[in-house]
Amino acid sequence: MLLQHFGTAMTQPQGWLLRRNSEQIILSFDSDEAGLAAKIRALDILQNMGCDVRILQMEGAKDPDEYIIKYGNARFQNLIEKALSIIEFKVKVLKKDLDLNNTNDKIKFLNEIAKLIAKVDNTIEREVYIEKIAKGYEISKEAIYAEVNKLTYSDNKGQNVLEKAKPVIKHKKVEQIEVPQAIRKRENTILSILLTGDLNIFQIIKQNISLEDFKDELNKKIAKKLYEEFEIGNSNINGIIDKLNEEEQNHITAILAEDYGIEDVEKAIDDIMKAYEKEKLAKRKMEIVELIETENDINKKKELGKELNNIIIRLAKIK
Repeated sequence: MLLQHFGTAMTQPQGWLLRRNSEQIILSFDSDEAGLAAKIRALDILQNMGCDVRILQMEGAKDPDEYIIKYGNARFQNLIEKALSIIEFKVKVLKKDLDLNNTNDKIKFLNEIAKLIAKVDNTIEREVYIEKIAKGYEISKEAIYAEVNKLTYSDNKGQNVLEKAKPVIKHKKVEQIEVPQAIRKRENTILSILLTGDLNIFQIIKQNISLEDFKDELNKKIAKKLYEEFEIGNSNINGIIDKLNEEEQNHITAILAEDYGIEDVEKAIDDIMKAYEKEKLAKRKMEIVELIETENDINKKKELGKELNNIIIRLAKIK
């Protein structure tokens, strides 16, 4: 769980940093009413990243520090336990400007909350929200179900029509080289280290790992952009990530969410470089064996034999 207080609009890079540290994030916004749209956007950013987002509701204090000083830590912990889900918070925001005693406002409120609930894929979660909202705002569950089902059926029907109307497009088969999982994980680890923004570490990695060493095309594209930015001294990771396209940003989000078990960065880099060196030597070893079999010049065979012997010795030393 991560508790974060925000007084300003959140950016996507800030969201990635939060997501990297925790799956459950409790947001505490400034108590003023300004910037509500920015607050909603912050919730959507984190939700789209797969976070379990909660919203802390405070009264009598402008931020968590002031609240704890006034009322104590135990009472603050109670607030955390009662933090609202995104749906509950958005429903509460909708209610502020409406009078549910007014028929038109009540219909508008019902329509808007139905739109929110219809986007919830989990059936049990949807049931819980309908139960809570019906009880909390004195609206019949049947009315909410009816509106939600109407929206769900409409979306499904529209999707079926679109699927039937889609023309059949034949694509030429593009041959793709399958990158082994171990290599992809190694490359992801390299990117996760680079994403710390440490330029000294970048210099070590750059000297030993070239862009051509990356086998996964998406990893290579991201590495290329990181290398280019670091080369000119730009280590502002948030700014760099902002320049990437959606596919690259999503991949980085997945990388940052993964735990690579790195306790010692220098040792991790050393292990990665050894793995690359071992692969390159093994590849050259196979090439030499094939060359020796086809080479007729005795002197060239001797030179290849010496190189092969050196490679075998170097491979034996790599642990």
